[in-house]
Amino acid sequence: MKQIPSNMKTLYGAHLKKKAIAKGVHFHYLKWLRYYLDFCEKYSLEPSGKENVVPFIQKLKTKNQTAQQQKQAYHAVSLFYELSDSFGKQKTLENKDDKIARKKDSGLPTNADWVPVYNGLVAEIKLRHYSPKTLKSYRSWIRHFQSYTKSKDFRLLSTSDVKDFLTFLAVKRKVSASSQNQAFNALLFLYKNVLKKDFGEIKDVPRAKRKPYIPVVLSRQEIDTIISNLLYPCDLMVKLLYGCGLRLSECVNLRLGCLNFDTGILTVHDGKGKKDRTVPLPETLIPELKDQLKKVIDLHQKDLDSGYAGTFLPGLLGRKYKNAAKELVWQWLFPGKTLTFVPDEKVLRRYHLHETHLQKAIKRAVNKSKIPKRASAHTFRHSFASHLLQANYDIRTIQELLGHSDVRTTMIYTHTIKSQTIKEAKSPLDL
Repeated sequence: MKQIPSNMKTLYGAHLKKKAIAKGVHFHYLKWLRYYLDFCEKYSLEPSGKENVVPFIQKLKTKNQTAQQQKQAYHAVSLFYELSDSFGKQKTLENKDDKIARKKDSGLPTNADWVPVYNGLVAEIKLRHYSPKTLKSYRSWIRHFQSYTKSKDFRLLSTSDVKDFLTFLAVKRKVSASSQNQAFNALLFLYKNVLKKDFGEIKDVPRAKRKPYIPVVLSRQEIDTIISNLLYPCDLMVKLLYGCGLRLSECVNLRLGCLNFDTGILTVHDGKGKKDRTVPLPETLIPELKDQLKKVIDLHQKDLDSGYAGTFLPGLLGRKYKNAAKELVWQWLFPGKTLTFVPDEKVLRRYHLHETHLQKAIKRAVNKSKIPKRASAHTFRHSFASHLLQANYDIRTIQELLGHSDVRTTMIYTHTIKSQTIKEAKSPLDL
């Protein structure tokens, strides 16, 4: 939630008093102002722009705020505009002196149109076939960067803007190391591939320190307990997460063509980094998977009889092969419960079971199992690697099964089990 600068909070409180607003509702007026500032920052809007109050009130309406609350919020923002007009539009989010000094130092225009930047970002991401999640993450950080620079003309951005922004994230926001590195990578991609500028060398920028991370690992008994508290088809999906070391996205994106019962192999297509790999199919799961295959075949036949347009295909495969979407091999192993309407095509297609459906089911099962660990869908992948390591599997084999590019990523699992030296050591209580 956006916090109101202390000087603005004091001035706004005095303005409320001047306008004879009852002291008992000052808290609510400040709350609506915080919501408004947060709204403007989220959508990269200028808070002093009076035209922004209408979409803000519409946003409150979608959040089921009452008419009385909307009216009070409108009045709170209107008083903010009055105060802003009194002290100048540049004194809305920051101390006036800091704002003037900043503008004087830069000498650059603000409120420039950044639409070409976002269009270029989308084009460059799609050109490299990066995942939609990468696009969402990079776009979010660029919006933060645009807000920090007050929508400065993107053609006049410099390396010093990046340094100031990264310093702000590390010192003021105190973001985690992973978030700061993600922001750095987003801006590096922006400068190099979208703006076509030399990023330069970033020195003397405070970097958030990354803490050593040891993954949470479940015991086999804990895993069995969680699975026993899951319903179909989530129980089978979790068995695949653990039995094959799959990521959540890899599991929900499995298609019937990924299964090969003859060789006992499961093929994972378009994993992280758009890489394919194969993993052994757990023999104990083959009967359940064959039963699941039969259910999908029956559902697919019902869909065909109802005249649906087929499943969703990767990339432009549907344009190349017109009937591929209706072929059995491309159907999801874990299809969604309902058909999805595609507005552009005006047809119904079936999507796979959504990730959040499985995530929520796992969370409920973990709570029901009374397991005092922060277990999520990815925890089963951690457990897969750790249990193989405990069984004396070679680290390079585990690396291949997990699909890691660098063995150093896989080496983190050596910290989840006891070393041989520690195993042989005894506690002083046992001596």
